[in-house]
Amino acid sequence: MDEMKRLKAALNTCIQCGTCTGSCPNADEMDLVPRKLWRMVLMDRVDSILDSRTFTLCSSCYLCTLRCPRGLPLTAAMAALKAVATQKDLKKHRESTRFYASFMESVRRHGRVREGEFMGLYFLSMKNPMLPLRFASLGIKLVKKNKVAFELPSKTGPGNLEGLFKKVAEIEEAS
Repeated sequence: MDEMKRLKAALNTCIQCGTCTGSCPNADEMDLVPRKLWRMVLMDRVDSILDSRTFTLCSSCYLCTLRCPRGLPLTAAMAALKAVATQKDLKKHRESTRFYASFMESVRRHGRVREGEFMGLYFLSMKNPMLPLRFASLGIKLVKKNKVAFELPSKTGPGNLEGLFKKVAEIEEAS
């Protein structure tokens, strides 16, 4: 739980003002509002934190980080909680963490997300043949409005981003 110790240190100066919660566009859907989540981090309530779905609903809009009077890295803290849940592979968060991992795999391969491949990777990772049916009507609407591009990966792309991802991993390990 090294990550949780780093997270606690980063949030140690939180004054519980509630600006993060007031700024969050997804707070109404969260079972724990961000202010309460940060308090639980400071109280080492790891099980309660990971049992909530608050951090999986964070859209990384950075409003909380931008408006925090203490300048705390709140969006990064939510990302750290997602990383902890991904490492633990908790059943409750499996759908969300695999969605995120599939997205990153597509970006890693092509330098951008390729929607068809991304969703294919996600559905395969979930190992549920009925899951794509849940999204079929949405997929059809998106295709009709030309919002999803079904392109095959080209051999000439933006270049391999693997070096960038390795450098980020090195920096994260060093900190």
